[in-house]
Amino acid sequence: MLKRLGPLVYLGTFITVIFGGSTGREGAAIQMGGSVAEAVNQFFKVKLIDTKLLLMSGISAGFGAAFGAPITGAIFGMEMISLGKLKYEALVPCTVASFVGHFIAEKTWGVEHEKLIIQTVPELSVLSLVKVILLAGIFSLISVFYCQLRHGIQKISEKYTKKNHMMRAFLGGIIIVALTFLVGTYDYNGRGLDMLQESFIHEVPPFAFLAKLVFTAVTLGMGFVGGEAIPLFFVGATLGNTLYQFVDFPMSFLAAYGMIATFCGGANTPIAAFLLAMEMFDGKGVEYFFVACFTSYIISGHDGLWPSQKIYAPKSRLFNVTDGETIKNVEQKEKST
Repeated sequence: MLKRLGPLVYLGTFITVIFGGSTGREGAAIQMGGSVAEAVNQFFKVKLIDTKLLLMSGISAGFGAAFGAPITGAIFGMEMISLGKLKYEALVPCTVASFVGHFIAEKTWGVEHEKLIIQTVPELSVLSLVKVILLAGIFSLISVFYCQLRHGIQKISEKYTKKNHMMRAFLGGIIIVALTFLVGTYDYNGRGLDMLQESFIHEVPPFAFLAKLVFTAVTLGMGFVGGEAIPLFFVGATLGNTLYQFVDFPMSFLAAYGMIATFCGGANTPIAAFLLAMEMFDGKGVEYFFVACFTSYIISGHDGLWPSQKIYAPKSRLFNVTDGETIKNVEQKEKST
């Protein structure tokens, strides 16, 4: 089944994006990486103990190729599998896979990745650090809101359509069309890279982050497929752009900061998110992004993009979470209480 999953997700993502669904591409890349790893695993009859290493390596290859960030990809494959635990024996295979995927995408296929540039970084001070901690809290809560809305839409749509996925997709398509007519623009359909890049240099509509959040939650919650990293980048960057009116920080810095902090809160991968900021923004604002990632990681609690993500250790003793639970189980317990 997993061997077929990659090509099916790729096709599904292509169809979703080309017909106006709000999603990203990296989901297909990561799924295909995992699918190839599973095919290799079955063909060579790899030992059970090495199966997870192969899957992590496949995920790393997909991420490194999708974002042009091979160092981030290496850690992302290790970090996203389990919350609170890194399997260091996977470091070498994940690193090799991520760099190979990156170089094949760029050198063999000629893929050009988006360039997002921070023009100015605020001077480091106690006041600036206090501001970025508060901002990280805002961005992390936005990521929590997205995750809960997306999972809620999925649960409700499955309940009332009795898991008839054709019906879910049909209704989801109607809702997306209606939302598009309501906002009067196609900016929130597809990947939305134009507005994402625009948010670094010019003001964007103040409601853009909320519109993209709703479009993506409906698209994926109603059964369409695709990645969630780029939509979270969009939400965080445009929210940072909106906060430029109220916070005395450079616009490009706020957009970049919001992009990374929001992604980190949803993905629960603080190390990978920090490395992604270093690779994407040439190491600018290293202190701020370090604070952003770990603040967002803690404040977002045990919500996340992937319900199957296993919690090997709670983020804090303040959270009443048992080791070995999944994000899905924690969310269900929170709603029942």
